[in-house]
Amino acid sequence: MQLPKVLIIGQPFNNNSGGGITQANLFAGWDKDKVAVVCTDHMFNNLNPGICDTYYVLGSEEYKWSFPFNLLQRKVSSGVRKVNENTGTHTAASAKAKLRTKIIDQYFYPFLEYIGLFHRMSSISLSGKLCAWLDAYNPDLVYAQASTRESVLFCSLVHDYLKKPMLYHVMDDWPSTISQKGPFKKYWHKKIDRELRGLLNRATILLSISHAMAREYKKRYGKDFTTFHNPIEIDFWKSHQRNKYELGANPTILYAGRIGTGIQTSLESLAEAVDKVNEALKTSVQFVLQTKDKPAWIGKYKCVRHKTMVAYKELPRVFAEADFLYLPYDFSAESIRFIKYSMPTKAPEYMISGTPVIVFGPGETALVEDAVQNKWAMTVTENNTHLLAEAVGALVKDINLRKQIAAVAISIAETNYNSEKVRNQFREMIASMISKENEQ
Repeated sequence: MQLPKVLIIGQPFNNNSGGGITQANLFAGWDKDKVAVVCTDHMFNNLNPGICDTYYVLGSEEYKWSFPFNLLQRKVSSGVRKVNENTGTHTAASAKAKLRTKIIDQYFYPFLEYIGLFHRMSSISLSGKLCAWLDAYNPDLVYAQASTRESVLFCSLVHDYLKKPMLYHVMDDWPSTISQKGPFKKYWHKKIDRELRGLLNRATILLSISHAMAREYKKRYGKDFTTFHNPIEIDFWKSHQRNKYELGANPTILYAGRIGTGIQTSLESLAEAVDKVNEALKTSVQFVLQTKDKPAWIGKYKCVRHKTMVAYKELPRVFAEADFLYLPYDFSAESIRFIKYSMPTKAPEYMISGTPVIVFGPGETALVEDAVQNKWAMTVTENNTHLLAEAVGALVKDINLRKQIAAVAISIAETNYNSEKVRNQFREMIASMISKENEQ
């Protein structure tokens, strides 16, 4: 199958975000000269150069803050950047840069959102330089991920300029949570909803991250969404797949990933539950957090250890060496709105690892619903640490239960998330779309 030339908007190929990993697995094997990405400078890090080496960075000529915020904006050169293995290497941020980012994310942006200025603060336009590059690159289609007002409007601008078929892929239900604070929240919710619907009308194909999202968006927007979740390279993950289920003296439960919206209190709930299990069963189960930041509450519990993040290529070994893997969601109303229709990128990665999975979260979320229906994890659907402790205890005591859960998970991962099969479906969908466009 001859693959078309693709322009990707908004999401670079990386190994540290769900959108970047999913995108990399869908486009793996594409000719490098037929893939290019347009993104902002702040996303130009932790790159995976194996799929794509051509980026147009939206700099000061396109990405602009309004007055007076523009007085604080960094100057960034607009234009093409070629990437390689060295570009893809992450450089640790300085303490000063980390503090600046923390202040902006936790205080400055929330304040702007409350007073109704956040969604007016910045915009992305089509500069002469960008238009010239788009003309020269001349893609056959556009693949877009957008979850902010400015990125939605930019996708519409690019579509209207190129007049090429577009796929729009939604990773989480950001439209439900993008405007929740301040006296102007209803105004911005309605305005962004209207602008998003404009983008949906422009797209030739709409993609969701879960079947639950596709069903909800059909009701909400009256549009058909096709589900493409993160596929996995079976051989890559089988290189260290767990196949022995005896427990050592210090069994470990591993959580690897982000701490943030939708995943905060549920982590502490497991720490509390594991301490209960260790006290009741006289065991020494350890809860290992492999996260970017160490939670403030970590010292309250005997069982918790913190480890730094590892390279993506190390994850098959790390997941297989753990005795259990933890996949949690918080139970607050705000968290449920954000994660209800999401399917975590690491879900199939956990499943294929051969390590038994523990899922803790609201039953109405797509993740928990799938785990309950297909029995690929030990699931707890109530916000109750006693029930969570009982689930952990049952797994610790029963080797046959551990084997059963792991076997089901592996089977489902191989059947539903095989990257070769999913990629072929993705390519066939695109080929069909291009064929229909050419017939018109």
